[in-house]
Amino acid sequence: MNRKLNITELDRMSVDEFKHSRKIPLVVVLDDVRSMYNVGSVFRTSDAYRVECIYLCGITARPPHAEIHKTALGAEDSVEWLYFQNPEDAVMDLRRRGYRVMAVEQAEGSVSLPLPDHLFAEPPDGYGLVFGNEVKGVHQHVIDLCDGCIELPQYGTKHSLNVATTAGIVIWEMAKLFTLKFEI
Repeated sequence: MNRKLNITELDRMSVDEFKHSRKIPLVVVLDDVRSMYNVGSVFRTSDAYRVECIYLCGITARPPHAEIHKTALGAEDSVEWLYFQNPEDAVMDLRRRGYRVMAVEQAEGSVSLPLPDHLFAEPPDGYGLVFGNEVKGVHQHVIDLCDGCIELPQYGTKHSLNVATTAGIVIWEMAKLFTLKFEI
């Protein structure tokens, strides 16, 4: 029988230890995400996998906010974040820093999960993942600035998943590759 571990047995790091820990070279960009619960969920996932930073763009809400905190559960205090009025500026910032930027969107020529090794053959300085609005997705003019698109395979009747669910899946896939290739 499996006994559920209590909080102290999990031996998690403190917020200060997290801030000083090695992160995976991944920046999550939220492009006009309107639900603060989705924003909070992305913060929590980003904390779980030690994402370097979250770029909040456009109408995406920023901490501190009770609705973000409700799903982030304090991860908005551990994960670094920056605000950009325009998602284009966020993408260009990442490109200037030597990051490969991928929109997570259904598009012509998109790469489906699991991610192919060629994305990591010549690793850039880091990666940026752009996640879009719950209804409209990633804006086309933002996709045009990216190095490509990542798509989740889906087999049901719906054409998309919730943005926080999608972010969780893609961040996990990236984290697995980073921990294997870069020994995080």
